[in-house]
Amino acid sequence: MKYLTIIAPIFLIACSNYPVGNTNVPEPVKMVELEHYLGKWYELARYENRFEEGCEAVTAEYAKRDDGLIHIVNTCRKDSVDGKREVAIGKAKIVKDSGGAKLKVSFFGPFFFGDYWVLDRAEDYSWSIVGEPSGKYLWILTRDAVPDKQKRDALIARVKTLGYDTSLLYFPKQPPAN
Repeated sequence: MKYLTIIAPIFLIACSNYPVGNTNVPEPVKMVELEHYLGKWYELARYENRFEEGCEAVTAEYAKRDDGLIHIVNTCRKDSVDGKREVAIGKAKIVKDSGGAKLKVSFFGPFFFGDYWVLDRAEDYSWSIVGEPSGKYLWILTRDAVPDKQKRDALIARVKTLGYDTSLLYFPKQPPAN
């Protein structure tokens, strides 16, 4: 089966040619209440990675499962906002004693889980900054498909204060807001 676009970290690509954007990844700064984090997120920016090459109009949807895990549906459109839709289905579990801000995510079955850290988030859960310990992966997620310039600039500045190289950010295209 072909594994498609994935926002949540998949770390089987340890030997990636992509640069490390932060060699001193901070611990998450806020607790995360799962009920507020669930729902649809739009990818404002990311560090490029193999599993998202050519992805535009990227979204991630999180929902609680009956078994206590989190159901993940990541989608993208290949090469344009109108391109072929690709979907990846995964699951996540919250790491104990992490205040809900650290998760283990899997798109490859029951035996491999990668790190997914909510490094920072808005008080109202309108945005989040997601990374993992190696510093190779980073995502800026928002609830709005196309946030205004002020919010975009503030999020880029926040990423920089967390120690990330903002010159490595890729901004996927999103369809215009309805």
